[in-house]
Amino acid sequence: MSCFELQGKVVLVTGASSGLGREISVSIAKCGANCFLTGRNEQRLIQTCNLLSGGKHQYLAADLTSISERSGLINSIPVLDGLVLSSGMLVTKPVGFWTEQNVNEILNANFSGVALLVSEIVKNRKLGQGGSIVFISSIAGNVIAHKGNGLYSASKGAINALLKVLALELAPRRIRVNAVLPGMIRTDLWEGKSFDKQQLEIEERKYPLGFGSATDVSNSVVFLLSDATKWITGAELVIDGGYSLQ
Repeated sequence: MSCFELQGKVVLVTGASSGLGREISVSIAKCGANCFLTGRNEQRLIQTCNLLSGGKHQYLAADLTSISERSGLINSIPVLDGLVLSSGMLVTKPVGFWTEQNVNEILNANFSGVALLVSEIVKNRKLGQGGSIVFISSIAGNVIAHKGNGLYSASKGAINALLKVLALELAPRRIRVNAVLPGMIRTDLWEGKSFDKQQLEIEERKYPLGFGSATDVSNSVVFLLSDATKWITGAELVIDGGYSLQ
């Protein structure tokens, strides 16, 4: 991997216990960052922390939808140079089958908890001047649509709208706010899942460059955290192997 310089930067990564959050943590640590990891599962956070090279890394298990656990996280973190928001969940369910619980669960996990964490970090001056916020969103937010993904798409669309406003509000402090919008990514969460191999092959043929890897996403995050992007804010970086061009 070609590293952009993150030496000595302190970066909070949410959703760091698995999948994209874990890969992002590994990549930014390789580039010299000191990572503060959070996620719901403490054991998996420890596993992620053990994968990190160099630096002074810390972790704290927290549910971002919980006021008290969010507050505990805010009180525990140092002043940050970067914030990567990769926590969230996916529920596939056609509109006629939604329940109030479904709506609240996915919007709280993918939007409300994330938005309130950012608000509290800003309010408590826990992100230093010249810092970088990177949301892990999705092309499902406002680029493409798939049946059954209404709630997920709505939650990611809300993130995509939010980042533009935050980019303007935080510009006086030279804080940049951007998002990575991946298409289909192969992660370790696929392991042990009963995916139909033939169906996956059909889906992958829709991607000119095939499915992406977690490293493809983490490399983009490293780029947006680095000072190489000090004049980029309010951007949505689509990384989907050409899928949305068709």
